[in-house]
Amino acid sequence: MINTLLIANRGEIACRIMRTAQRLGIKTVAVHSDIDQHASHAKLADIAVNLGGTKPADSYLRADRIIQAAKASGAQAIHPGYGFLSENADFARSIEASGLIFVGPPASAIDAMGSKSAAKALMEKAGVPLVPGYHGDDQQLDTFRAASQEIGYPVLLKATAGGGGKGMKVVESERDLADALASAQREAQSSFGDARMLVEKYVLQPRHVEIQVFADQHGNAVYLHERDCSIQRRHQKVVEEAPAPGLSEQLRKAMGEAAVKAAQAIGYVGAGTVEFLLDARGEFFFMEMNTRLQVEHPVTEAITGQDLVAWQLRVAQGEPLPMTQEQIPLHGHAIEVRLYAEDPDQDFLPASGTLTLYREPSTGRGRRVDSGVSEGDSISPFYDPMLAKLVAWGETREQARLELLDMLRNTSVAGVKTNLRFLEKILAHPAFAAQELDTGFIVKHTAQLLPKPAELDSSFWYLAAKAWLLTRPAGDDCPTPPALWQKLPGWRAGLPTQSRLHLRCAELDQVFSSVSLNNASYCPNSELLTIDEGTQKVRYRAVRKGADLYLNWHGVWQQINTYDPIEEAGHAQQSAGGLQAPMNGSVVRVMATVGQQVEAGAPLLVLEAMKMEHSIRAPTNGRVKAVFCGEGDLISEGTMLVEMEESE
Repeated sequence: MINTLLIANRGEIACRIMRTAQRLGIKTVAVHSDIDQHASHAKLADIAVNLGGTKPADSYLRADRIIQAAKASGAQAIHPGYGFLSENADFARSIEASGLIFVGPPASAIDAMGSKSAAKALMEKAGVPLVPGYHGDDQQLDTFRAASQEIGYPVLLKATAGGGGKGMKVVESERDLADALASAQREAQSSFGDARMLVEKYVLQPRHVEIQVFADQHGNAVYLHERDCSIQRRHQKVVEEAPAPGLSEQLRKAMGEAAVKAAQAIGYVGAGTVEFLLDARGEFFFMEMNTRLQVEHPVTEAITGQDLVAWQLRVAQGEPLPMTQEQIPLHGHAIEVRLYAEDPDQDFLPASGTLTLYREPSTGRGRRVDSGVSEGDSISPFYDPMLAKLVAWGETREQARLELLDMLRNTSVAGVKTNLRFLEKILAHPAFAAQELDTGFIVKHTAQLLPKPAELDSSFWYLAAKAWLLTRPAGDDCPTPPALWQKLPGWRAGLPTQSRLHLRCAELDQVFSSVSLNNASYCPNSELLTIDEGTQKVRYRAVRKGADLYLNWHGVWQQINTYDPIEEAGHAQQSAGGLQAPMNGSVVRVMATVGQQVEAGAPLLVLEAMKMEHSIRAPTNGRVKAVFCGEGDLISEGTMLVEMEESE
């Protein structure tokens, strides 16, 4: 029996597992790094154990410390969640050797299917169609060059031991292969401790459809329908839904049965996902099997009414599956989006900082939020940037889509850049509504999904001024009879005279000598600012947090505050020329040397943030004047990295 469970993970998945375990009467144990000691999962657990360190390699990837924590806390089992050590066969073996229960498949199954190369070899023997590629042990550049030439460009490099887009690169031509392979190997080594790669044909316009499978220790195995995960950016899923739109019952059954056979062939136990590429003709190709619970499992739970974590815990204790294949229901449609701390306008660079504003939408029937953060939390550059998953269910796909759109529009995040507006654009796009899905969706519709940020024009500033005055905390300035602020005369009861209102937003300043509030009102309970334009009333979301006002302007939360121009006089900062760090991270490679002549676009150094590599390139032709960092350095956003002298 499992009466105490250690969750070897962090963030929303750790919190999600804990909630089910606690509902089943199981005590929970959290592990955390030094910087995660106040994280939500550490607070939610019954027991929290500090693993130390900051980077995953010093904490969440330390199998020895995790097993020690389980024994010290009296846990009988360890749930790995997803990512980190969840698909590490040695970790599973070590747990079993320690006399503990691993809530996952046998190590032999992870060995067989956890490696993409091994999995493809198994599927080839079983007659499952494969995408053409090379999955061998020889990892030399020449071997990949020859294989890529035979396959034909473009090709896709993938880490054999991982997923989630880490260690994955699309290579368009032979001249890009060497750099792409080296970068993918570094990412794979950093994320999974294994730099081995495979290469396969990059299939154009495919759909990504995966099958949720489940097996017990008694030889029973079922599939819980499929999920469409085609909406991706940088090879990482952004939107998932179940069931996959447009699949016939015959195709759904064929894919499901193929997935179950794959699981049974390796003696699989627990939750797993078999992923396929599906083309427009209805042909499917095996990609990989993830031997763990998937990020997107909530959409499967929504259409089946089942708790997959509860299934995992029961199966781990030797119980049979609670349902046969014929008993598994399929009700309605569910869609999930992943809310990330990232900057879509900067090629989705991961973002870090403090969540100065974080409000989740209401939940209830058909509405679910899985998160691992709360307002005031710091978002670290060392971990995956996902903040939360928002899930909506409806009787039809359209009902689910509209419900999820409403949830997104009632989500508030500021202090850290996110993809919130980007997700709204996807859900509202006519092509998404029309079920026109493939893995190139985002690239195809970039212009509509990533429009230029709305200008902070005069309309914005007058709205900001009205919001500022109407949301002032009690006791700040005088009470607000609207007529008093038609002109700002400078009188404030019991306070120094202030004749003008100075506002700042996005490093821009605006000064007001008069603001009319006749057509404006604010409701603190709903945090809605209403502007009466005569023929219509327009509402804006506005949240006051201490000295800051957050105003939602064209889907983006703008942070507004006041400043004292006298106090700031003479403090203009000089900006040194050069390249600054676009995010917090660590320097993994420096290619630039002082005095070096470089061409525009030449890579100068490589940063790693949230397990992904990002190249810093020369903006123009020029000479490197100075290099301010070295390999292994931890740097903050805005840090000067390289100083350039532009060629004449």
